[in-house]
Amino acid sequence: MNNDTAIKVRNLGKCYKLGVINNGVLFRDIQTWLARKFGKENPHAKIDAKFSGKSDFWALSNLDFEIRKGDKVGIIGHNGAGKSTLLKILSQITTPTTGTIGINGKVASLLEVGTGFHQELTGRENIYMNGAILGMKKDEIDRKLDEIIEFSEIGKHIDTPVKRYSSGMYVRLAFAVAAHLDSNILIADEVLAVGDVAFQKKALGKMNELSTEHGRTVLFVSHNMGAIKSLCNRGMVLNHGNLQYFGDVNTAISEYMKSNSANQQIKKFSNDYFDLLDYYLTDSEEKRVSRDIGNDEDIFLNIKFRYKKPDRAFCIGYAVFTDFGECMYWSYQTDTPESEWINLDVGENTIRTQIPKHFFNEGTYRFQIICSLHFICWFIKPGEGPEIQITIRGGLSESPYWYKKRNDGVCAPLLEWEKLS
Repeated sequence: MNNDTAIKVRNLGKCYKLGVINNGVLFRDIQTWLARKFGKENPHAKIDAKFSGKSDFWALSNLDFEIRKGDKVGIIGHNGAGKSTLLKILSQITTPTTGTIGINGKVASLLEVGTGFHQELTGRENIYMNGAILGMKKDEIDRKLDEIIEFSEIGKHIDTPVKRYSSGMYVRLAFAVAAHLDSNILIADEVLAVGDVAFQKKALGKMNELSTEHGRTVLFVSHNMGAIKSLCNRGMVLNHGNLQYFGDVNTAISEYMKSNSANQQIKKFSNDYFDLLDYYLTDSEEKRVSRDIGNDEDIFLNIKFRYKKPDRAFCIGYAVFTDFGECMYWSYQTDTPESEWINLDVGENTIRTQIPKHFFNEGTYRFQIICSLHFICWFIKPGEGPEIQITIRGGLSESPYWYKKRNDGVCAPLLEWEKLS
């Protein structure tokens, strides 16, 4: 491995044995053994295998990649794609089943809230403990202690046992420690999503500073494509444990969106309140649309569902995302005054709404179904529902100056102007 390489992975694989007893506590292992003996479900199994046999589950398979020093790599993929498993292997928390890993330098990891913290120790004591684990001497930690505490913004509670910290305080302190201690590679999982928006921006700025000004390598897992795009220069897409793409971050995001859309199309959503039956686009003649759409066309989004349990709090609609995962807006069937709401009948209903004309710039957009009981619970959260990809081409303006894509922006509205004086 040459000096310009931070991480080199060859033929990496991780296999788990489903149904194997390994709870780590004798009493739980005995419970698991008794359940298997009498043909009952394992009370401690995360995967309901019902002891059907020791089947192999490959969380990662045949991964080959090389990360250069100073790279900021965004690791993306659906839930269960193998992202966290990969980070745990690179952090040397777990070992691979196959393959080799070469790491050039010290690694600082931020994987789960509270990982590496001792509950009975104070925040200050945990800083020293984490530094010692990373191989730092006490005087090195002393020099950076004030900077770590200031960045974490929890100075008033630094001498309080961390068992009394909120999840947000955990994240602040854990990230501050990982970012300021002497390491060459920083690994951060989705755990940053626990913090508030202001701290997330602060953390992303710090990771960017560590890479550009100090030459550190950053590996960042997130479902927020906007954060991935703003921070990272390279992207890695994992799909069911396989490496789907590794390279330019914008291309990686596009690849992920394409595969995610294909997976979502076949999903069906059903619960006590409704069954989602279909969703599709139609034109002004009520014909289904599967082509590129002009900015000035009359296009309608249709949602067909079976309504089973009437409730005034029931909301169904759609959310619009850019090709990079940034949400543009939501729309529900309850956005208008209550007197104008659609009357939903028990049984099959098909509702529709017009996609705004003269609104979108040229590009690809994702229209995802969302559904909830207002202020009570989500049925389909934004970013998790089945979606339709729409490509807008043409029809942007009646002016001869702007008949193609605007140079910037996701919107290209056609607005009226008037002279006041």
